[in-house]
Amino acid sequence: MKNLLLIVLLFGNVMVSKAQEQYEVYFQSNKHTLPVSESVGLEKWILENKQSKILAISGYTDEDGTNQFNDTLAKKRVESVFKLVKDKIKIREDFKKLSFGENHTQSKIKAENRKVIIYFLKEKDLAREAEIIGLKNKEVVQPKPIVFPESIIVTNFDGSQMEYKLDVAFMKSLNEAKTGEKLKIDNLNFVLNTFAVTADSRGKLYELLLVMQQNPNLKISIQGHVCCVQNDRQNLSTQRAKAVKMFLEQKKIDPTRMNFKGFGSTVPLFPIPEKSEIERAANRRVEIEVISN
Repeated sequence: MKNLLLIVLLFGNVMVSKAQEQYEVYFQSNKHTLPVSESVGLEKWILENKQSKILAISGYTDEDGTNQFNDTLAKKRVESVFKLVKDKIKIREDFKKLSFGENHTQSKIKAENRKVIIYFLKEKDLAREAEIIGLKNKEVVQPKPIVFPESIIVTNFDGSQMEYKLDVAFMKSLNEAKTGEKLKIDNLNFVLNTFAVTADSRGKLYELLLVMQQNPNLKISIQGHVCCVQNDRQNLSTQRAKAVKMFLEQKKIDPTRMNFKGFGSTVPLFPIPEKSEIERAANRRVEIEVISN
């Protein structure tokens, strides 16, 4: 019984059941190939159990020889039996080949210790397989959908508070975006000719922050663009993209999850010079490209 309990512990959640069968074959001293009489018996068992299913095969030895020798011998015995039954009878996907050498409760009759045990289920019991071996149907827990807030209250350094309305649709889109997708951060504005975010635009940074906090798998590239000029001499596009990254880093977002890059005015949405403020605002933007999600 102790041997069987040890099998149970190593097999995972398997539990002893009367419906779980076992078949034993015996070896000669220090041998790992079956004698003729045992081979004949095993072949007969295979023919009678074509529709059965093997759960595990365990190998044992007597106490003669060193522990190392006996452990190796037990493994060879298991492998010898496995080769004879594989492709002839069904085997569980989580099937285990176990060897105990002499590390089991020894019978006083040495010949009884030189064995391999096949644990299996008969065809009539297969419909109750999970029940018999103690596997319970695990409830699949669906991840809870992320619910983003419609606003956020931020406490400033001077103790004052500011409430920002948030674009929930943008946050959902970014959270669910696939690798390679680009999303523009609408209404993220900067002080003229600087990389300082205007006070009324800070809520846009928190939208990005909340998504990064809630979705640890998300990695992004922050990409800056400017309008109006052919040459971004002040490198504002890069500085503005970097400013967004620095904000996220200050809020404890892992810097390895994001990079930044400025494109100047090389990738305009509208030809330069733009024809209206609407076109200029469209070209003057920060985009988020999803690296992985």
